[in-house]
Amino acid sequence: MRWQGQRQSDNVDDLRDEGSSGGGGFGLPIGGRGIGLGTVVIALVASYVLGVNPLTVLSMLSGGGGQIQTQSRPAQTPSAQGSGKDDPQKAFVATVLADTEDVWREQFQQAGRQYEDPRLVLFRGATRTACGQGESAMGPFYCPADHKVYIDLDFYDTLRDRLGAPGDFAQAYVIAHEVGHHVQNLLGTSAKMEQLRGRVSQAQYNAASVRLELQADCFAGVWAHHAERSKQILEQGDIDEALNAAAQIGDDTLQKKSQGRVVPESFTHGSSEQRVRWFKRGFESGDTAQCNTFTKQPV
Repeated sequence: MRWQGQRQSDNVDDLRDEGSSGGGGFGLPIGGRGIGLGTVVIALVASYVLGVNPLTVLSMLSGGGGQIQTQSRPAQTPSAQGSGKDDPQKAFVATVLADTEDVWREQFQQAGRQYEDPRLVLFRGATRTACGQGESAMGPFYCPADHKVYIDLDFYDTLRDRLGAPGDFAQAYVIAHEVGHHVQNLLGTSAKMEQLRGRVSQAQYNAASVRLELQADCFAGVWAHHAERSKQILEQGDIDEALNAAAQIGDDTLQKKSQGRVVPESFTHGSSEQRVRWFKRGFESGDTAQCNTFTKQPV
């Protein structure tokens, strides 16, 4: 991915020097209030990194209740993690975020609306959010209550080493997906999703959640389309990296890895095939109108 030398966003808050803030409870509400890369990703990452039974995490996130206590990692020193423009990881994240800002400002302007930039928070271990306590084991997530994307950059190591999705464009896809949730929040889609909570069965809510997540994947593809058109950011193999990442975090693939079986009715983010297809749909069309997963059949 050609990102060096591009504009970097000023909307990045680096809290990594602060280390873990708050207690050790795993307490971020999921669903309409806190939207992450995937409920099953959370379970898998927790099982790999923290030694937590993934089925326990899945049970809690689907409404089973309970608290998972985690041991927070100490903060690294600034010299170890770098700071500002001297930190290539932060520079990369800030550049990708700037790209999303440019694309979505233009898309909203063309629709007669004004785009509100989200903020992106880099943290380590745990952090407080308007959606509750955020934990590294959750993977990257978006909090609609404060319009912020939260990322512990150690997740990228997990993405590469544990989930089999290496590459800088795979990392960019993660950010673009979470910004896609911000777009949904601005459009009111997330609020409509939250209104379903408690009004429909769990299976029906899960099915709606799949549509929400697949739309965020499609929006990520729309971003890639327009970023390439305006800045020629793509190098050979970049789209394959994004498609591989989408495939590796499909509910079916992650469930096979975490519990050895697939339970389709528990899907909340979509199968590998669905996630790949909707990212490709957004990338190939560059048209947000093609991302209406709520009227189009996602299967």
